[in-house]
Amino acid sequence: MTEIDTFDVKILALLQANSRQTAETISAEVGLSPAACQRRIKRLREEGVIAKEIAILNPKAVGGRTTLIVQVNFSYGCTQSIDSFREQMLQVPEVQQGYYVTGEYDFVLIMTVKDMLDYDRITRELFFTNPSVGRFQTIVAIDTFKSGFTIPLGTPA
Repeated sequence: MTEIDTFDVKILALLQANSRQTAETISAEVGLSPAACQRRIKRLREEGVIAKEIAILNPKAVGGRTTLIVQVNFSYGCTQSIDSFREQMLQVPEVQQGYYVTGEYDFVLIMTVKDMLDYDRITRELFFTNPSVGRFQTIVAIDTFKSGFTIPLGTPA
């Protein structure tokens, strides 16, 4: 993997704010030619620095979904059951983010549901029927006041 320099940091910061910017717009901001910016963006994608480019939807505009934070604790934590749970969560569209964590819980999941009936269905399918799950706790988000995936970049070392 190529070392990230100051130009890459500037390009990445601009792309995190708006990934649809043209190379011409980016080049004016960072002081490189559009062709040089395109080459750098291509390299950053190929090397996996840019992992994914997505559209973030407004939940209210697509039916008013509720965000949940679900903390899951295993009754026993063999590697196979942990790996199996992780794989299962990757297949569940309602699970937006998943974290394998230290502390009191084994997993923290950020989920979205249509309503409480949807929540009930999901908990029955994912948690109550899984013998590895000892307990889970759900926190319902009343309001989202900040949401994002922007990583503070600072300056390269």
